[in-house]
Amino acid sequence: MQSSFLKFAVKRAINGIVTLLLLILFVFILIHTAAPNPAALARIYAGNPHAPPTEINQIIKEYNLNAPLYIQLFDYLKDIFTGNWGIDPIYKVQESTLLFHYLPISLQIVIPGDILAAVIGILSGAIAAANRGTLKDNTIKGVYLITWASPPFLVALIFQLVIAYYLGLLPPNGTVNPLLKAPPSYTPFPILNSLISGDWPYFLSAVRHAVLPTLSIAIITFGLFTRITRSSMLDAMESDYTKLSFAKGLKRNYVVYRVALRNSLIPVITLVALFFGYSVAGAVLVEDIYHYLGIGYFITQAIESLDYVAVLDFTIIIGIAVIVANFIADVLYGILDPRVKLE
Repeated sequence: MQSSFLKFAVKRAINGIVTLLLLILFVFILIHTAAPNPAALARIYAGNPHAPPTEINQIIKEYNLNAPLYIQLFDYLKDIFTGNWGIDPIYKVQESTLLFHYLPISLQIVIPGDILAAVIGILSGAIAAANRGTLKDNTIKGVYLITWASPPFLVALIFQLVIAYYLGLLPPNGTVNPLLKAPPSYTPFPILNSLISGDWPYFLSAVRHAVLPTLSIAIITFGLFTRITRSSMLDAMESDYTKLSFAKGLKRNYVVYRVALRNSLIPVITLVALFFGYSVAGAVLVEDIYHYLGIGYFITQAIESLDYVAVLDFTIIIGIAVIVANFIADVLYGILDPRVKLE
């Protein structure tokens, strides 16, 4: 069994690496399609279409842009896997430094948002399945369809308008009170750093600023969890083991929420892993609305300032997140569902 699982995990890992290489190749081709000659490519790296010739020549020499494409591709792969993602033309620091500064800030809202979406989705999906065809079921379906179909920016704006501006319960924008000094960097996550250092004013301010973006992500995404849970649970309730549980005289709530729900959670658990990569990408609009200074806000500013290097590197970061999430989902599915053949 352990040998089969190891082979299964290794095979999925190899598939993930191949997919990552194909993504990097796609990004490389995209760069050279957008800029088919060294001077045009150097202008992209410079983030300035009107960069002076001296700067263009320096970039061409620095990145070896006059070399054959296969050599440039090899250098590109080497730089990606060694963390040398180039110098950002706007901030004049390593691109990887910027990405790995802003990404943990985004994860402070993406991870809780995904967890909250899963909890709301599983509970609402279970209630809808247990009350199939009733007012509860139809109401839940109506709510999740509306939220799922709503543009992310609209949901974020409504929460900002109602909760922050009209009710005044939470800050309308920002990551933390700018008057507060940042805590020591024990981890990449500022909220966790403030908790470790016992800086309660910073911690409370950061949490308050994170609530609305987190809630927006959760409301936007919980509908899919609801739909999958409801569908999976309806199938589970028609299964032989559920019917046998009813035949044994077990209480309906026990059968529905302990037997049927537990056996219908496998696709939902794997969906959580798959949704992580989507949420990182989807946080772009939410962060821009709330001026939350994470990776989404950073990329929005990069697009506006023609910082193409940051945008392309962000594409690779999202690709890595999705590939890793798919790998975790495949492995979880193989572990949790004994019917899945590990091959």
